[in-house]
Amino acid sequence: MSGHLRFISGGALTTVQDEGRVGWQRHGISASGAIDRRLMHLANALVGNPLAEAVLEITLAGPEFVVEADAVRLALTGADFPLSINDRPAAAWRAHALRRGDRVRIGTARGGMRGYLALAGGLMVAPVLGSRSTHTRSSIGGFRGRRLEAGDEIPIGGDQDAAAPLLGCPQPPDFGGPVRVVLGPQADAFTEEAVATLLGAPFTVSVRADRMGAELDGPVLAHRDGFNIISDGIVNGSIQVPGHGRPVVLLADRQSTGGYPKIATVISADLGRIGQRRPGDEVRFSAVSPEEAIAIARAAADEERALIAALAPAADHAAPTTERLLAANLISGVVSGRDTSGEP
Repeated sequence: MSGHLRFISGGALTTVQDEGRVGWQRHGISASGAIDRRLMHLANALVGNPLAEAVLEITLAGPEFVVEADAVRLALTGADFPLSINDRPAAAWRAHALRRGDRVRIGTARGGMRGYLALAGGLMVAPVLGSRSTHTRSSIGGFRGRRLEAGDEIPIGGDQDAAAPLLGCPQPPDFGGPVRVVLGPQADAFTEEAVATLLGAPFTVSVRADRMGAELDGPVLAHRDGFNIISDGIVNGSIQVPGHGRPVVLLADRQSTGGYPKIATVISADLGRIGQRRPGDEVRFSAVSPEEAIAIARAAADEERALIAALAPAADHAAPTTERLLAANLISGVVSGRDTSGEP
């Protein structure tokens, strides 16, 4: 039942990604991988794949392709991308059953930055150093080490359980809120005013934002005694501040080491929030302790497991049952308990 996808257009930036290359940074090799692993996991769960299966990561404008396989399911999660199948609108956050000759088009995101498209059976590209993730700067992994383009044919594993119910996600996760950080590891290389500015002022994502990192426009962050340090390791979410004073949030395709001080590090649970900000979007930071960051990470993992466990046949979401409505929090905020039945 295996086959392939034949691409009519590759979109703005569509690459194969999974959870990335673990253990290779010490050799100067970028980890790569999905910017938002939670969304990748949800897309895979919707089509019955292992959560770490390779998917297509889509940036800003999506691809168009034809299915050349007898049967396959797909699901799209992430940013607000318009999805159509055979020129008919289709919903994201749920699985769709496709047949040979079906044509899929993903348009320009109406909000957010990145989406994740999973195919049942996965994407059958050869792993490199233990991962199928694409690192375009070094032409490693993915489909020939590059973004997908018109004319490409990418093999898929094929749907091994085509009769399985088509699942839907009852409550997609929220991308909003401040981006939480742990200060350091070189916060002492900056003035007290710079740290206060990072945590108190708004920044915007600049046009210099890609999978390697997002440079932010806004107030300049002043170094205390210069901006050069002995190069050390870069982790996902490091906020590096070069000599120009503008923070750069380093992401999946980051370099392995760097010689500029890092004022803070985005916590793992919020990497998806920064990854969904597009050029011009506002970013605000708030600080948490390392202990709080660990607790948030554990809570986020529990939330992901609960969300995946709640996936149900998509038809259930079109007609909510009384039990589901009673279980949902349909009213938020503070309400008055005063009896107003006699008021006009």
